[in-house]
Amino acid sequence: MTADDSFGRLDDDDYPAYTMGRAAEILGTTQGFLRAIGEARLITPLRSAGGHRRYSRYQLRIAARARELVDQGMPIEAACRIVILEDQLEEAQQLNAAYRREAGSADPTTAVGAIGTG
Repeated sequence: MTADDSFGRLDDDDYPAYTMGRAAEILGTTQGFLRAIGEARLITPLRSAGGHRRYSRYQLRIAARARELVDQGMPIEAACRIVILEDQLEEAQQLNAAYRREAGSADPTTAVGAIGTG
């Protein structure tokens, strides 16, 4: 990957740009917390060629939400499950909205015209 390729990925939410240390610093948490949410399968960091964990901005947002819940006193496993369910719900809502837009853009006269001819 060239430097130009790397710069183009800076806006990519899924690009694993952050080391574990930097991710923990950004989130204001410990590296142990990041390992724990990884063990709970909330996020699966990518690995560098040297085997080091690398996190994306999307993963950091997910981890930040889990940290909010843990800071409120929730056990880490429960917090991870809630975040997973919230993420699934958001994805389902986005799909529903896309289906509604698609259904709304369909030409209703096409179906009626086909039935009425004969």
